[in-house]
Amino acid sequence: MMRKLGIFCLILMLCLTGCSNVGNESGNGSDKATDTKQDYSNTETKATKKESKEESVEEESIEAPAEKNELTIAGLADENMAEDKCVIIEPIPSNSEEYSEVQESDFIYTTTMPLSTFSIDVDTASYSQVRRYLTRDQQLPPIEAVRIEEMINYFSYDYPKPKGDDPFSVYTEVGVCPWNKEHYLAMIGVQGKEVSSKKRPASNLVFLLDVSGSMNDPYKLPLLKSAFSMLTNELTEKDNVSIVVYAGASGVVLEGAEGADKDKINEALYQLSAGGSTAGGEGIELAYKLANKYFIEGGNNRVILATDGDFNVGISSEEGLEKLIEEKREEDIFLSVLGFGTGNIKDNKMEVLADKGNGNYAYIDSIEEAEKVLVSEMAGTLFTIAKDVKLQLEFNPAKVGAYRLVGYDNRRLNNEDFADDTKDAGDIGMGHTVTAFYEIIPVDQLPEATSLRYQDNNELQEASIEANKDEWLYLKLRYKEPDSDTSQLEEYVVSDRHLKDSNTEDYNFAAAVAECGLLLRESTFKGDADWDDVLKRARLNMSSDDEGYKAEFIHLVEIAKHLSY
Repeated sequence: MMRKLGIFCLILMLCLTGCSNVGNESGNGSDKATDTKQDYSNTETKATKKESKEESVEEESIEAPAEKNELTIAGLADENMAEDKCVIIEPIPSNSEEYSEVQESDFIYTTTMPLSTFSIDVDTASYSQVRRYLTRDQQLPPIEAVRIEEMINYFSYDYPKPKGDDPFSVYTEVGVCPWNKEHYLAMIGVQGKEVSSKKRPASNLVFLLDVSGSMNDPYKLPLLKSAFSMLTNELTEKDNVSIVVYAGASGVVLEGAEGADKDKINEALYQLSAGGSTAGGEGIELAYKLANKYFIEGGNNRVILATDGDFNVGISSEEGLEKLIEEKREEDIFLSVLGFGTGNIKDNKMEVLADKGNGNYAYIDSIEEAEKVLVSEMAGTLFTIAKDVKLQLEFNPAKVGAYRLVGYDNRRLNNEDFADDTKDAGDIGMGHTVTAFYEIIPVDQLPEATSLRYQDNNELQEASIEANKDEWLYLKLRYKEPDSDTSQLEEYVVSDRHLKDSNTEDYNFAAAVAECGLLLRESTFKGDADWDDVLKRARLNMSSDDEGYKAEFIHLVEIAKHLSY
């Protein structure tokens, strides 16, 4: 900040000096532009002395060419601009944010492929990113930043609670698709088991914090420190905390502090400052070393990486970093990732690292979001109740002509991966809800199939179809206990009794969020999706909104609607 202030003062002094020498010739202004190594071919300098011989100096900004990113003093750039003005060209903030480009799922004919397999996802970073673009940046988010499943799963839903020792329950519901009335929309909801704070396992946490120079921004390191302080206040005497930083000051800031010693942990946090190079030094290896040293058998052993996008944490390659995280995952040390700030977010890498580490990825854009992720939903964020959770659906061709998974575009699995316990998948935390939608084309809405010589389209295991004619789909779910390598299987049937004439509030609100995502992504499959329809459905289905998240969603939709026209 001081560096920027110094540059500004220097530029202002040069500007005032330049203004005093402005004459009637345009050449003076162009010389000054040349001195600062800018080439503005269309810039002309025009200035005349006023009759009162008083000089008027004002600052105005001119948009510099996109490829430039330097402070420049130039003459007046427009014939219509006022006389005797000195113009400061402000630096254009660089933007190196990265998002993964994913291909939307297409409709799949049930007769061709009756099985659909995917991994659950409890990340919520996309929703926070969308909110930041709409509110702070006042622009629509990049299509790649919109992951519909993360928008849906940002919200909690009132699904039935698990019974007995079951780690979760499964809820299903079918209704008419809001954006295509000829189709149906099947919802699958998973509710994680809630555990009281007294029964939660002890936590061994290592905060791995980015303190490089780029973190010197109000929405970065200051917000990070406040966020982790909030988390610290939720810890107890059975927990312990270590803090590792990486950048020029890479190293251990705090080692093995008891969770109840909040003053000690907060003091270590608030003494951090941003600066130095981005050399990672030991970085993540040091964090894992401390996690091993203070490992709690049967506890929650986790590294929490917080950064604005700098991944120089001590491993020379992305492949090496992912391999290390996977190895530590097998040792029951998990990794969660928190993103901060703008301009440098590597959303694509953050999501992958959290997936590899059996953790979740959240983007913290405000103190309110920090409270949501690290206080209100701390149990879901930090405590895993089931890992490698996979879903496989078999659609009944007598009911379902074709189907499409809405979202989860980078979570699709090969069908053979479902029963393969070596294949990694998503995890679910205490109290988490996970929701997925399938858009379904009923069999009578498909064009007549082409007649085949070697197989009869009408002979689709007729006996089985007749016996199960009221079934829409057969749902199988696999998961592992947090400390197990062997999966368990649960099975459910979705039939006509799950088809509702009037759908629940949870179904309707989640469908509104999905429709919003389709519009933001400019989806090929948005059908008759409409901003007003999203707003109407959301407003009619938000009776339960103690935290105000649904009201905020409506506000975001209003902004998106305005920006779309």
